[in-house]
Amino acid sequence: MSDLIIEYKLLASAMLLAVTFTLKWLTVRHFKKLPENENEHPRRWINAANNTATALSLIGLILIWISEIRFAALSIATFMVALIIATREFIQCFLGSLYQTSSRIFIVGDWIKVNNHYGEVAKSDWLTTYLLEIDIESSSYSYTGRTIVIPNNQFLSNNIQNLNYMRRYVTHTFSIVRDDDQLDIKASKEFITRKAIECCKPFEEIAIRYNNLIEKRLGVNIPGPEVSVRISTTNLGKNQFTISIYCPTQEAINIEQSITEDILQFWNSQSKTSES
Repeated sequence: MSDLIIEYKLLASAMLLAVTFTLKWLTVRHFKKLPENENEHPRRWINAANNTATALSLIGLILIWISEIRFAALSIATFMVALIIATREFIQCFLGSLYQTSSRIFIVGDWIKVNNHYGEVAKSDWLTTYLLEIDIESSSYSYTGRTIVIPNNQFLSNNIQNLNYMRRYVTHTFSIVRDDDQLDIKASKEFITRKAIECCKPFEEIAIRYNNLIEKRLGVNIPGPEVSVRISTTNLGKNQFTISIYCPTQEAINIEQSITEDILQFWNSQSKTSES
């Protein structure tokens, strides 16, 4: 029975195509005999006849084979839904890669933050991005030796921070805590400020130029190379000196250690003077 129906539809399809193209041929032949004028109406009618014949053929074939088309469409749709569900994560990663590439959030070599992960972009493909982890939270700015693999779908649902401006210069902040034992607060602050300025003086001019370059590129204000020293107390009632300096990223820890050693030596000399 099904073979008979298919043969009937094949015959009907052949008849439809024969009639349609015969009518098209006759119509085009008739229009070609008409004289052309400035508006070129015959050419327009010939083009319209061709398009109409093609459209009628397609509509007729769809009506004849609609039951088979419906069955095939359902099968294809079911397969596609199952395929999409099975590969949803891969599709999201691919879309995340397209989004990152089109918006140019970062490139290989940039420092970025994804969720709570900091790292330098080592490489990126259609599915994943590889980061060389950087210890920024503890302000050492050094590589930890670990590699972080980030699925690209994270770029669609999470905030991405580009920290590339920190690769060369950074606002480094650290604290020094001391007991409240007749400490000359004002003299200590002046000494720390003076030592911080001395440590940052050699690269101050370069830091200013770099800071201006980053501001123009990002369109935002970046903290400049000013030295800041703030005095506060801890929960235990101790004196806390918080120092902020704008310095080369690779030299931040060395400068911190140098300032810390100088201030401890200064406090030690003060203690000996007060005892004597």
